[in-house]
Amino acid sequence: MQDSGSRSFMDEAARLAIVGMKRGDGGPFGAVIVRQGAIIGQGWNKTFLRKDPSAHAEIQAIRDACARLDTLELSGAAMYCSGEPCPMCLSAIYWAMLDAVYFANTREQAALCGFDDAKLYAELRLPWKARALSMAHMPNEQAQEAFRIWEQKKANALTSGKML
Repeated sequence: MQDSGSRSFMDEAARLAIVGMKRGDGGPFGAVIVRQGAIIGQGWNKTFLRKDPSAHAEIQAIRDACARLDTLELSGAAMYCSGEPCPMCLSAIYWAMLDAVYFANTREQAALCGFDDAKLYAELRLPWKARALSMAHMPNEQAQEAFRIWEQKKANALTSGKML
């Protein structure tokens, strides 16, 4: 699904990485989202600027594209990013339903610069009870009720032909 202007899109992602990093907004990462040959979203790492560990370039680009298009899903689009997406960003990419991701620097190259996601990848392979992060299952009736209400809302939407 690579676009004809893929080199220019990767160049733009890299340019955003440099601009954001030089401004002191965050680490050296930039991303653009492209659909039908046009950039529909862009972002760079803003973790320092926003004091937000989730403000990665890929997340910023997804937020930008979704806001511009007033949608939750970005099927038919591809992301170009200066670095291989971390597990958080990769999850967001899947949730946004992007069709493809093209990245310049690998996670091994990022690790050499101090951005090492190896521990995260290893932790995610473990069952929740075996992770270093303390996690506990706490069943809750109100939380279960929220799921029941959601299921009813979905059923009503299907019956009425409306989207959620």
